[in-house]
Amino acid sequence: MKSIIERYNKSKEEQHDPVINANSEAKFWKREAAALRHELQSLQENHRKLMGQELSSLSVKELQNLENQLEMSLRGVRMQKDQKLTDDIDELNRKGSLLHQENMELYKKERHLRQENLDLLKKLNEAREPRETIRISHSPNGFHLDEEEEDECIKLKLSLPEQHKYATPQNPTPPS
Repeated sequence: MKSIIERYNKSKEEQHDPVINANSEAKFWKREAAALRHELQSLQENHRKLMGQELSSLSVKELQNLENQLEMSLRGVRMQKDQKLTDDIDELNRKGSLLHQENMELYKKERHLRQENLDLLKKLNEAREPRETIRISHSPNGFHLDEEEEDECIKLKLSLPEQHKYATPQNPTPPS
């Protein structure tokens, strides 16, 4: 980087003379292109070595240095991976905690509504005659009427509309 800045400053100084400027600028860009080509080749060679290619020309010491470099890089990658996993776990724990709180609030609301339903049912039973009390049992999905009362309720609901809408025949004929 320092060499590029030095070349830039040198080129800037040469810009004062227009004739020398064009000639020196062409030389500058040729040197710059050659330096960049050399740097690109060096980076490509280094990349191939890091990928485990073209290692036959390296000495044992160079191979050991390459191995150490790879181990240090691998340690850095593992540390970054561990940090990301830790962050993800923390985020999931936070979300789990929020869901647990929401679940508890919903459970409390459900218990409150169940209690309100029981209170309303008690008031309804108090308003009815003693023989008409409705018995309920708790099921996992909510309330459930006992079968006798349920059938009785259904009969009442079905029989009232039938009396008003339909006339029952005097002599029913069996189906043929």
